[in-house]
Amino acid sequence: MDGAVVVLGGTSGIGRELAGVYARQGKRVIVSGRDERRAQKVAADLGGDVTGIGVDLAEPASIRDALEPIGPVQRLVIAAVERDVNRVTSYDVRRALRLVTLKLVGYSEAVHVLHDRLVPDASVLLFGGLAKERPYDGSTTVSTVNGGVSGMARTLACELAPIRVNAIHPGIVGDSPYWVDKPLQAFVARTPIGRLVTTSEVVEAATFLLECGGMNGADLFVDGGWLLR
Repeated sequence: MDGAVVVLGGTSGIGRELAGVYARQGKRVIVSGRDERRAQKVAADLGGDVTGIGVDLAEPASIRDALEPIGPVQRLVIAAVERDVNRVTSYDVRRALRLVTLKLVGYSEAVHVLHDRLVPDASVLLFGGLAKERPYDGSTTVSTVNGGVSGMARTLACELAPIRVNAIHPGIVGDSPYWVDKPLQAFVARTPIGRLVTTSEVVEAATFLLECGGMNGADLFVDGGWLLR
């Protein structure tokens, strides 16, 4: 591998687990989080050739300087997310602006800053979510931005060709800290595999999109068939 694996939003959850997969393969990995000290601690905990940096994708003007230390990039994963419950009937503009900026402007700016460091056979993976397909009460902003991620992946696949760009949209990840203590029986009952997907399964799907040379401009749903019912 001629460049690093960069995971923006790699200090927790799926991003961290994905960074760990590449670290255990002996790859050079860079993980980011809003808190640089936390990112450095996560990097140390992951072991191997892993570096932690501080990046806040919701502050686009700071992204270029934050990413300046990064050299050639082989795999770019943008998994940064913030949870938001925002209803149009009680709209919180501040929270909406932060999430929209993080996902739509911050993701794009990160690719913009790093695009000339992507090696010829690089690939990019953007994280969305299934709220774009199945909205819920309070998902006004989340559904909107995750729909935008789909469009972003397709246009970037055209603009950056032959570099591949894909989007992944996990369903409810049953063993994630956010969901593990919530009542999820109704979601399980609607999922054809009889359970919710796991973090490791989402990581496997993410790795597939990053490594399979034939995947480009794709929206991959990882939900155990939940959308079928």
